[in-house]
Amino acid sequence: MAKSPPPPKAPACAMVIFGAGGDLAKRLLVPALYNLSRAGLLADGFKVIGVDHGAGDDESFRLGLGDFLESLAASKDSEFGAARIDPKAWTWLADRLSYRVADFEDDATYQRLASALEAAEGAAPSVLFYLAVAPRFFGDIVERLAKAGLTRAPAGAFRRVEIEKPFGDDLASAKALNRRIGRCLDESQIYRIDHFLGKETVRNIMVTRFGNGVFEPLWNRMHIDSVQITAAETVGVELRGAYYDRAGALRDMVPNHLFQLLAMVAMEPPNSFAPDAVRAEKGRVIEAIRHQTPGQALADSARGQYRAGTVDGRKIVAYRDAPNVDPASRTETFVAVKLSIDNWRWAGVPFYLRTGKAMNAHDTHIAIQFKPAPHTLFQDVAEGPSEPNDLVLQIQPREGIGLHFEAKRPGPDVTLAKVAMDFCYADYFQSEPATGYETLIYDCLIGDQTLFKRADDIEFAWRAVMPFLDAWKGAGGPQAYAAGSDGPKAADALLARDGRHWRPLCR
Repeated sequence: MAKSPPPPKAPACAMVIFGAGGDLAKRLLVPALYNLSRAGLLADGFKVIGVDHGAGDDESFRLGLGDFLESLAASKDSEFGAARIDPKAWTWLADRLSYRVADFEDDATYQRLASALEAAEGAAPSVLFYLAVAPRFFGDIVERLAKAGLTRAPAGAFRRVEIEKPFGDDLASAKALNRRIGRCLDESQIYRIDHFLGKETVRNIMVTRFGNGVFEPLWNRMHIDSVQITAAETVGVELRGAYYDRAGALRDMVPNHLFQLLAMVAMEPPNSFAPDAVRAEKGRVIEAIRHQTPGQALADSARGQYRAGTVDGRKIVAYRDAPNVDPASRTETFVAVKLSIDNWRWAGVPFYLRTGKAMNAHDTHIAIQFKPAPHTLFQDVAEGPSEPNDLVLQIQPREGIGLHFEAKRPGPDVTLAKVAMDFCYADYFQSEPATGYETLIYDCLIGDQTLFKRADDIEFAWRAVMPFLDAWKGAGGPQAYAAGSDGPKAADALLARDGRHWRPLCR
């Protein structure tokens, strides 16, 4: 197989990471930068300035990140994926790391940052500001950057801001945040990140759909019975209780990660792969999600909260016993919803979404279930078709695609058996380990907004989930489920009433 030419190096710039001492920066951003360094995709003029409240200096910052990177490489559960650290690639990156102790809410911080950037930029006055901070700081940081003149780019350079989720915690707060940062930045400068979109299988959805004649004609209500989107985690809330108990599974996962997967699956073919064309079609799909009444939302949803249990041999304490969680919490750690898309292509096709913590498998997938064959040729066969044909897009842990269909079992009688044709990226392509952030950081550096969310995408998504949040206010609490299970029984009942069932989690 001929190798594709390598992508060009990103232009030289300074990357300022607010929250550089936090878990996100250590576990995902710096490993992604290391992988980009190893792939030769960062220019010699690339520099990183870490900004955070904690004490430290350049040397301690570098040493701490180097040690942490080594520990990630040694852990089989890490998303980093590298078996060992390449000393040359790490040295190249470490030499470009620096650290500033700062208060995000102090104007003097930004004046000092401006001076540091002037010293660091040299001939490359472009800057990427990455907000790996708590959401309450998003608006303040952007406003103070603008006040200090740091969002205005010199001629031939760029100033961009990459913002993590969650972007708001309801429709009103999302609109307010969009207005707030929109007064300081042009939309072309704003990169609202969803790291799921950096996964290879997610980006391959459009190729699977639009690049294969065997699938493209079938991708509509005439041939597809239903769609399931699952994001299951084996970990509990761990040390995120203070945030998670305010947010819950729906706010944490559905209007961002799961809706972005839904948009990739359900969007119309764009006129081109230009960023604006792709993002416009994704926005139209999210806008077309039916807005339910509170009564409908209550009937079309299931909530759960995990109790103590065992996952992969590890004991998990009950959610209510986790640090910084209310002992009487009614926050959901599992949610399943049934959605409809009100457009021509998907009329009558239900979309079932589920996500949960402390489940029995770490599994993110999209299952496209096709309608059964329109005849009864096999109705008298003893072992007739027990399952419909489906196409499974496996996002993690083993990225790939599986097609499941019926075949004749060997022997004199006509009996049917379900078989699978599976494609796994790791088996077919020699790809480098990746966290998913590599693509999104690189795209931001080169100015490609295809995989980033627009302001209206954010608001359409919150508008679609608000009926569920409103309906739950006066309803009973979430149903208990044991850690290490498939989730609450109410989720099974949600599909059972439609004559369907969830696809088993992939272990």
